[in-house]
Parts: sequence; C-alpha cells; structure tokens
Amino acid sequence: MSGLSAKEIEAVMQSGKLSEADMRVLDRQLAKLEELKRREIAQQRFMKFVDRVWPSFIGGKHHSRMAAAFERVARGESKRVIINMPPRHTKSEFASYLLPAWFLGNFPGKKVIQTSHTAELAVGLAVKCEIWWIPTSTARYFLT
Repeated sequence: MSGLSAKEIEAVMQSGKLSEADMRVLDRQLAKLEELKRREIAQQRFMKFVDRVWPSFIGGKHHSRMAAAFERVARGESKRVIINMPPRHTKSEFASYLLPAWFLGNFPGKKVIQTSHTAELAVGLAVKCEIWWIPTSTARYFLT
C-alpha cells in the first residue's frame, strides 16, 4: 500500500476487502504515522512543542509572539530577543526552560548559556531543563 493517499487508504479500509487482522495492522500503522507527524510538527514549531510537553498550558497571543521570536532566533534570522512583560506571563518558563529544551533537541551540537538575576534561579531553571533530557520526556519528541 505504499504511496497511497489518506483518502485512498480510507477507501480501502471501508471497502471490506481487508481482513480483520489486516485492518488492525493498518490501524496501528496509521496511528504511528499520526504520532510521527505530531512529533515532527513539535520539532519544527515551538508552540506545538509546548502543547505536547505541557498539555494543560493555555496559550495567549503574547505566547505566540514569543514563540515566533524564538523560532526566528533558532533559524538564525535574529540574534537577540528582549522580552518585556509583567510578572507571571510565562517568560521564565518559555525562555529559560522550554526554549532551551526545544532548541537543544533541534540543535544538539549547540550550547545555551543560562543567566538570571541570581545564580540560584539560573541553576534551578537549568536543572529543570536538564530533566527533560531523561529519555522518557522531551527527548522522545526529537529521537526516533
């Protein structure tokens, strides 16, 4: 069935020409394909990554703007980003925790410098980011 479109696969599944065992195999393969598509999108788009690793996150317009700026930096289109927003707007979670995890997943040979107004906060956020590199967490979005 290689090279079939999604509509063609659906038509074959509904035609009744496949055995029950073949239907189960095909259904599992389609589920795997959907997961691979979601993983690829999470690798490419920062907000999709956030949605995957933080399912209860409720995004706003300002989050999309931050994500677009982060993606420009990751692509090399911009060297710096300054985020000026009031407290409790997800700046630290995004810039100091989720962005490094996403960035290093996409560019494992690169390095990230973590800075903050106190060493304690910088170390805490770096440790939080490192936790994602345990094979059962963020790495699953980047490794096949």
